[in-house]
Amino acid sequence: MSIRRLPEHLINRIAAGEVVERPAAALKELVENAIDAGASRVFVRLSAGGTALIEVVDDGSGMDAAAMALALERHATSKLPESLWESGAIEGVTTLGFRGEALPSIASVARLTLESRPREGEGWTRIVDNGAVVHDGPAALPPGTRVKVEGLFERVPARRKFLRSPRSEYAACLDVVRRLAMARPDIAFSLEHDGRRSLSVQGGDSQAERVAALTDRALFDNSVAVDFAREGVVLGGVAGLPTFNRGIADHQYLFVNGRPVKDRLLVGAVRGAYAEMLARDRHAVVALFLDVPADAVDVNVHPAKTEVRFRDPALVRGMIVSGLRRALDAAGHRSARPSEAALGLWTSEGGGAASTRHPSESWDLPVGERDAYNEETPAFAGVTTEVSRTVRDYRPTFFTAPPQARAEPATEPVPSTVAHHLGAARGQVARTYIVAEAEDGLILVDQHAAHERLVLERLRVGLANGGVRAQALLLPEVVELDETACDRLEERITELSEFGLDLERFGPNAMLVRATPALLGQGDVIGLVRDLADELAAHDQALSLRERLDHVASTMACHGSVRAGRVLSVAEMNALLREMEVTPHSGQCNHGRPTWVKLRTQDVEKLFGRK
Repeated sequence: MSIRRLPEHLINRIAAGEVVERPAAALKELVENAIDAGASRVFVRLSAGGTALIEVVDDGSGMDAAAMALALERHATSKLPESLWESGAIEGVTTLGFRGEALPSIASVARLTLESRPREGEGWTRIVDNGAVVHDGPAALPPGTRVKVEGLFERVPARRKFLRSPRSEYAACLDVVRRLAMARPDIAFSLEHDGRRSLSVQGGDSQAERVAALTDRALFDNSVAVDFAREGVVLGGVAGLPTFNRGIADHQYLFVNGRPVKDRLLVGAVRGAYAEMLARDRHAVVALFLDVPADAVDVNVHPAKTEVRFRDPALVRGMIVSGLRRALDAAGHRSARPSEAALGLWTSEGGGAASTRHPSESWDLPVGERDAYNEETPAFAGVTTEVSRTVRDYRPTFFTAPPQARAEPATEPVPSTVAHHLGAARGQVARTYIVAEAEDGLILVDQHAAHERLVLERLRVGLANGGVRAQALLLPEVVELDETACDRLEERITELSEFGLDLERFGPNAMLVRATPALLGQGDVIGLVRDLADELAAHDQALSLRERLDHVASTMACHGSVRAGRVLSVAEMNALLREMEVTPHSGQCNHGRPTWVKLRTQDVEKLFGRK
């Protein structure tokens, strides 16, 4: 078969397949053009997920008739500065688009109507139907540009049949607009689908406000600002608290020099930064904006410009991990507050909504239940408190003396709630949760989760100061494992000794434990060593030294923390609260779950119908 030149219409369709594989790709190119044109407002209208209609209207610089004709030719662009024409150094491009393929590619597989007017000129319209110009003439419109794409791939059935359902295509379009709007909080964006407004943000937002408006309004109060710089690279953005997490990674937004990208390196760096603060099936909510020198990143590695390649990927990964960790360190003991949906799960006695029953109304109970409330049965069985009351009768007696109290022997005054963020301990529920009273509400603390974080941070401090103090076992413990697990542990004996864990190979299928970290106390030595072996098997090769040490510390902390079911004295509870207040990341355990939640005073009042 002889070599022949491809016909022009086939060239255009092949180019369209590279640039416009679905409606979201076409929409991305059009919105990027609007942004590059200096628009302050961008309006998007879709129908049938973008397969029937994509319309983008902006108030940017606009084009005259000659420029419009040139814009519909392949490889014609206004986005390369003259200084780059001769050198061809496209890495110096600062605009979102620069290939000059988008409009002609879209026009070759759809009916495209292009209307535009410069600020000091007349409006013009040009209609191209699947590659053929069908109309060219004046138009009346305000300054800016309107692009309408109808019947995408309607005459290319081989491509049309591979499109997903309108709902799926719409979801992809919405994601495109959301990411571009997130990158430019100075621009107002609006999106309508089949006549329904689904996205609307005003220009002039702060970066944190724009990210929260486009993801979750609660993120604004449950996140920290990221601001980190190194070697000419600047990292900014918003990082959700570890307790404010999601089951999928779709809420991670990454931008390089203002360009939304999807990069495995960046996603992996985010996972590494949250490694010891999130369970493996949970994902952080972040929006990170990375600014790097133009010659340090290649933005031309993908036709749709959704991927980038860094000259020094290790530097970038380290930047993200360090920047996120510093920001999260600054969060201290913060934790995500419960949502309104979570508060709605609280009910009054009997399972209904908060009661508004008047005191004069009857409080009758079945006889069997009345008998349960006698002088011998505490009203809150299983609760250890500073003042544990008993109830003589379930019905209120408003004119009798208050019930007597059985108090813990007092050695010091009841702690004040004013001086501390996490308040003063008032009791323990189910031998698992500490109840504390703060100045502005009620705080519940998961004692195991909280202590697990405290132990982890102590291990880190010990490691940074030259090693964790070890405590020798009176009798060495033999832990039987399979040979490969013993091999992994033997390779890490030196690293583990820095944590105070003294291991020695004891035959092919066993390890001998001579000492354990002193701060873990009398723990389950066999379980600890087996869990460490499992951690090394799952993550050893994929992690850096620092990340491996964090995994080891996290596993040790879990084994050395106060267990649920242990009764704590009031002094122990308050000591735990005070240490949480000065410990980084104490708002979440090593698996990303919250260590404490607060019910504000007004929340409690709502539960009882007072507001």
